Formats: sequence, structure tokens, C-alpha cells
Amino acid sequence: MKIRQKYLKKAIFEFGSVFKFLIKNFMKNFLKKSSLFAVLTTLILINYSCKPTAQSIVDESIKLHGGKKYDDLSVDFDFRNMHYTLENKKGQYTYTRTQVDSSGHKIVDVVTNDSFSRNIDGVKIPLSDSMAKKYTNSVNSVAYFFLLPKPLNDPAVNKELIGEAKIKGKEYYKIKVRFNKEGGGKDHNDVFMYWIEKESKSMDYFAYSYETSGGGIRFREAFNQKTLNGIKFSDYKNYGFEDLKTKLEDLDVLFEQNKIPLKSEIVNLNVNIK
Repeated sequence: MKIRQKYLKKAIFEFGSVFKFLIKNFMKNFLKKSSLFAVLTTLILINYSCKPTAQSIVDESIKLHGGKKYDDLSVDFDFRNMHYTLENKKGQYTYTRTQVDSSGHKIVDVVTNDSFSRNIDGVKIPLSDSMAKKYTNSVNSVAYFFLLPKPLNDPAVNKELIGEAKIKGKEYYKIKVRFNKEGGGKDHNDVFMYWIEKESKSMDYFAYSYETSGGGIRFREAFNQKTLNGIKFSDYKNYGFEDLKTKLEDLDVLFEQNKIPLKSEIVNLNVNIK
């Protein structure tokens, strides 16, 4: 009986040793694999988090073009025989357009966040809602294009990074922009595309489609880019088609192939920025 107990204890001991060895190696391999899995997961998450988004690209572009200086800004310039003043104080803006008509009358249009007024020779002129909207849109349009890319962070803007492109040897992000009906203005159905240079984050090209007057496409190339008192602004070469057959996404390729007709140049004169 004692001999049997002796062998039984020995067998139990050996079994325990083998079991401990197996458990030890199992845990060791498990931890190795778990650590490797954790490392791989972390790398994937880091890589994903480092990928640029439409919002991050636009934020960097706004920073390059003026950043916080847009929040307290006073600009005036001449465009197509009219004088514009753009003032913004932490989101409260006043845009003024002054012109002299063929009869020598001085016309001053003033657009604010929530109002429009027209004065002729110092006298306020009553306007129908439709005419007030028409003049408001025309003033806002000039302000919008001058202040780009800052308006790309307006609440009504929906941005999407749709790909990349190469134009004149430089790499660009392609960002498509649509607008909410609420707050998107009369032309909220218009679609825009912006090409932002990958390295510098400079907004060098943009395009848009419009549906008014039968519709069309415009592609603009920035030139005469300047920086004055911390604000970067540009003049533009204005290319386009008088129909909607061409996709905005294809314009960079067509531009490289010189297949977009030049329509005009958009030049702002006597620019003063405070």
C-alpha cells in the first residue's frame, strides 16, 4: 500500500509540473500575441487618426490665409468700378458697396447679418423684398470670394474630402462643398469644389456649378497671391462652360489639358486691409 501511495504522489507531482509548464507557456504565448495585437491595433488607430479630414484641411488652410485675423477685420478694395468695404467684428459683419451710376447718382448698399439698405445720394430708398435679396446676394457674392477660405467654416457648409489631384506639378486635396437649405442662401443648391495644396494648405483653385440662367460651370485659378497685414488674398483667372455637362471632379484633369475656356480675369484693385 505504501509503495502504491509513493508512486501515486510521484505521478501527481509530475502531472502538476507538466501542467504548470503548459500553463506558463500558454500564458507567455498568449501575452506575446496579445501585446502584438495591441501594438497593431494602436498603430492602426494612430494611422487612422492622422489621416486628414475635410475639416482639418480647411482649418489649416484658413490658418494659413489669415486665421484669427478674420475675426476682427476691415478691408476695402475696388472691383469692377465699385468700391467695397468688408468689416467683421467677431461674427458681426457689415459689407458696403459704393458706386456712381451713369447719371452721376451715388448709390450705397449696406449688408449686415440681418439687414439690407440702399441709399441714393444720401436718401434711403424703399425696396421690395425680391430686390433687396437680389442686391444682398450680389454684395455677399463678392465678399464670399474675397474672404475665401474663411467662409468654408460657415454653419451651412457641408464639406467632404473626395480625393487628391496633381495640378502644375503640385499635389492637392479635393474638397467638395454643399450647402444646407437653411442658412445656405438663395443659391444653396450650388456645388463647390476646392483644391488645397497638400504641403502649404494654400487654396489655389476652386470651382462651382450653378443653376441660374440655364446653369454652368466655373473654374478659378488664383494668381497675384499676396499677403497684407496677415491676410492672404488672390486675384483669379476665371474659366468655365455654359452648361452642366462637365463634372466638377473632372475639372483638374481638363485644366491640365488646357480644355477649359478662359472667360475673364477677376482682379481687385487698391486693396487695403486693417
